Amino acid sequence: MTRILAIGECMVEMAPMGVADTYKMGFAGDTMNTAWYLRRLLGTDHQVDYFTVVGTDSVSDQMLGFLEEAGIGTDHIARHVDRTVGLYMIQLNDGERSFSYWRGQSAARTLAQDDTRLENALKGADVAFFSGITVAILPKGDRARFLAILAAFKTAGGTVVFDPNLRPKLWESKEDMTSAIMKAAAVSSISLPSHEDEAEWFRDADSLATAARYAGAGARTVLVKNGPADILIHRDNAITTLSPEKIDAVVDTTAAGDSFNAGYLAALLQGASEKEAAAAGAALAGKVIRSRGALVAHAT
Repeated sequence: MTRILAIGECMVEMAPMGVADTYKMGFAGDTMNTAWYLRRLLGTDHQVDYFTVVGTDSVSDQMLGFLEEAGIGTDHIARHVDRTVGLYMIQLNDGERSFSYWRGQSAARTLAQDDTRLENALKGADVAFFSGITVAILPKGDRARFLAILAAFKTAGGTVVFDPNLRPKLWESKEDMTSAIMKAAAVSSISLPSHEDEAEWFRDADSLATAARYAGAGARTVLVKNGPADILIHRDNAITTLSPEKIDAVVDTTAAGDSFNAGYLAALLQGASEKEAAAAGAALAGKVIRSRGALVAHAT
């Protein structure tokens, strides 16, 4: 059995329902979204677990129940008596989303305070998946500890998958963000950046420059997404490109990257080539953005 451990923050999501001032409560968050889609795409020969910290209140109980009902393992999720889970609200404008967050006291910010807890969660895992948001919410000291643990996991033979998922508002400064993202890239086996997100902050001229930067940091495989433009795959200095299907009727781009990551990883874990896996990721993301919300059951 292959075991995948996704690491990050699951939050309460308030998503618009298409009726004025009407919202639906759910649970989402970038790495959790990927775990949710992975669980639906993979068979019983794959185990998908989640690692985070939640509170001891009712909404935290509901979140754990949601994860368990989805088939995502929660055995290593810790509880924090003095904190709860974060919340975000989605606003939509012509399919594009913006967010308002309430996460200052999120329990997930403490996920790397106890290195033993994280090391235990990684025992027996084959793949560890995390994001730039996972790194951004951690205090600096915890961030260094977190990356050191992942580096050791990679050295021991594990595969570390990293989606930079830049969120500038989570960082103290541009320099803080770009430095931390590249330190995270250095511990990854596979990096999944988006050129359109990164060009402004890293001054990459094109997707090839983005790929070269992550490969230079230490990732063996770099897959560069770029909105509706070509996907670039950089593996062992070989370059491949893929043109995704053009999607005209975009309803909501929430979780487009998260679902892409899941489609790609699920296909890769089941023996697909890099190009086939990228095509699977693009196909899933194309289905997801045709519907509202982060988690679209009929897409899988």
